[in-house]
Amino acid sequence: MRRNAAKLRDGDDAVVWVGVNYWSRTGGPLMWRNYQPDVIDEELRTMREHGITLTRSFLYWPDFMPAENTLDDELLAHFDDFLDRHQALGMTTIPTFIVGHMSGQNWDPAWRAGRDIFSDASFVAQQEWYVATLGARWKDHPAVAGWLLTNEIPIYAHWQSRGIGTVDHTAVTAWARTLIDALRAAGATQPASVGDGAWGVEVTGADNGFRVRDLAELIDFHGPHVYRMETDAVRQHLGAAFICELLDIDELPVVMEEFGLTSDYVSEENAAHYYRQVLHNTLLAGATGWIPWNNTDYDDLYQQEPYSHHPFEMHFGLTDHLGRPKEQLREVKRFTDVLARVDIGRLHRPDTGVALVVSSFLEKMYPFTQPEDATSVFAHTRQAYVAAREADLPVGVVREADGLPDDCALYLLPSAKQLTAPGWRALTERAAAGATVYASYFVGEHLNQRGPWWPKLDETFGVRKALRYGLTDPIEDDELRMVFRRDFGSIRAGEELVFTVAGTENSRTYLPVESDGADVIAVDAHGRPALLTRRVGEGQLVLCTYPIEHMAAVTPRVNPEPTWRLYAALAAEAGVAPEVSVADPRVLVGSMAHEDGRVFVWFVSQHDEPLTAAPTLRTAGHLLDLDGAKLATVDLPPFGVVVAELAR
Repeated sequence: MRRNAAKLRDGDDAVVWVGVNYWSRTGGPLMWRNYQPDVIDEELRTMREHGITLTRSFLYWPDFMPAENTLDDELLAHFDDFLDRHQALGMTTIPTFIVGHMSGQNWDPAWRAGRDIFSDASFVAQQEWYVATLGARWKDHPAVAGWLLTNEIPIYAHWQSRGIGTVDHTAVTAWARTLIDALRAAGATQPASVGDGAWGVEVTGADNGFRVRDLAELIDFHGPHVYRMETDAVRQHLGAAFICELLDIDELPVVMEEFGLTSDYVSEENAAHYYRQVLHNTLLAGATGWIPWNNTDYDDLYQQEPYSHHPFEMHFGLTDHLGRPKEQLREVKRFTDVLARVDIGRLHRPDTGVALVVSSFLEKMYPFTQPEDATSVFAHTRQAYVAAREADLPVGVVREADGLPDDCALYLLPSAKQLTAPGWRALTERAAAGATVYASYFVGEHLNQRGPWWPKLDETFGVRKALRYGLTDPIEDDELRMVFRRDFGSIRAGEELVFTVAGTENSRTYLPVESDGADVIAVDAHGRPALLTRRVGEGQLVLCTYPIEHMAAVTPRVNPEPTWRLYAALAAEAGVAPEVSVADPRVLVGSMAHEDGRVFVWFVSQHDEPLTAAPTLRTAGHLLDLDGAKLATVDLPPFGVVVAELAR
């Protein structure tokens, strides 16, 4: 299957954005009132010296549009100068039009008068005029790289809910179409997107009105904003990458439009580690642009909202309030150096035969289901993505809602309570055609229709289930000890995998079965079947009777945990073991291919101390560092990244 790594284009040339969200330290959102060209020049030059060639800029709405059908001429002139200074430095910017939310505060233009953002015709008309007028003014300026309609407008629409359950998706899509059409009618041809954060139901499982599929028809790139708080370091390091994978919708480029951290929450060393992980892991997940939040700190604005009441917002900068680079900025520079050396514009992700299946219950909101049915899909597929990456599998994320591809050798369905009947039929057909299809049991986290929505479970997997209606079979041990009775892929007979048991009173449940034609591969500590396989046609169906991905997903500080061993074994069974791998799950291996046939391999450490990795190559060849020296082992600093070339 193809994995998305679409690029923005300038004619025939690929465009890769490495930028920064920009407010000058002279005023933050109020910088246009206190416009200081010399300081702006200094700030831009510092970014440029560290490999950043693009900014995302913000037209603070209450200032730029002080009254209906009125723009502030002085501020427009300031932005004209701002664009000229970008051009002089060989930089570009992405103007953001409707800035009514920023850094923990919402601001209305004085003339809004309580009108609905998306459905009030008169208010939408004012936004349309605003976008069209500004677009026409700057459409031909060479410093304009693209356009964003808004900044995180779901929060501006209703900050208490972030739009979830309070914003109508039909009104949102009509509003977005109106503004995009106005921009295009004004003659602006640069790439455009909404700036909403890509928090739609297709990604989060919660509907905030900004449906990614609906908006994808209107925009030129997806722009996720990712600031997740996690309980596990590897889930944190791969969180943004998984979002990029989920945004493989309509084959649009994915630009990391916002990510970052405040220095008030983290040491500078660990801030650099986080930046390194996000940058490289999202690159491997198909991202084609990175715009961290933000360029500078704002210590001198401590009396100005929003910094007065959200003081941690003062310190997201890549530089401090005096313009001195932080280690995060140096990390961006190191990243841009790597991008240049591998010729990033001509790289793509190799096709894969490993599919991670995302149940359509994440996004479809079927009748008489519960919110947890959607959010559990996100949690479990993300944890499965972590395990697949720990196994160094070149996993592709596929959506049941789009139809399952028929060209994969391995399909992973992790801890899925629900899949549609056609989805199950498709998976059994894939197995009959020669694939290995894996599914693990999960009954859900709530009482509503608690149980596996798996039609003909017995016949599909060659078992007899011993379930009782309305009751669960609780896992009473604190550990699942899975002992293999025979060789399975890369796991030898007699080996034992030990999993931490976790879950709610509903979900901490196993599937009691007896074999009825299936081969029992592994048993638990009580001798009960834990992993079974049934041959069907040219392939096999593999059943795990424990919700191992769910248990890991709800366990803090769990990764790496043994699911990666099982996934590696499944890949070996399916004949899709990775070309390059490392036996240590604390080192993630990924690759990208160049148009000229070269292959580059990333080694990404998840360990807080130095380590040496010994790569295994399953094809003829050897590894070279980017200077051409042969690599037998890879030395990685704490949470470090090494990029090598695979020479054949």
